[in-house]
Amino acid sequence: EWLGQKDKTYPLHMNSNHPLHRMHSQLNGTRVRKIYEVADREPCLINTKDAAARGIKSGDVVRVFNGRGQCLAGAVVSDDIRPNVIQLQEGAWYDPVDVKDPNTLCKHGDVNVLTLDIGSSRLAQATSAHTCLVDVEKYTGTLPKVTVFDAPTNA
Repeated sequence: EWLGQKDKTYPLHMNSNHPLHRMHSQLNGTRVRKIYEVADREPCLINTKDAAARGIKSGDVVRVFNGRGQCLAGAVVSDDIRPNVIQLQEGAWYDPVDVKDPNTLCKHGDVNVLTLDIGSSRLAQATSAHTCLVDVEKYTGTLPKVTVFDAPTNA
């Protein structure tokens, strides 16, 4: 997927980079996440112009979505990212609103709900993350509590 495609349904190119403060998803369940999370969610870097067009400010919770899925993230508005591109780090733990609904919202910012679910090659079968097309909007609903780090019932 790339921005030059004819279909303009999802106008933003998402890059899912490797996180600076953890090894993939390792350390996501520790206090280290307090260093980088925004509103208890994975940070989403968005260009100043793209954010302004959508009424988004740094610290807002945003919904990142495409035809494959949707997740909440914490907005970080910056000119350090190109227009029409957002950045959402890989490795956030999946935290669905409704585990029985395949189209549910991830409350925490797991980028895997947005990326293609195909292997990178017939040989490697690694994830094909890093890029896909999405859109972003300011989240205006009742903010669901992130529960992925809570201890299981009767633990």
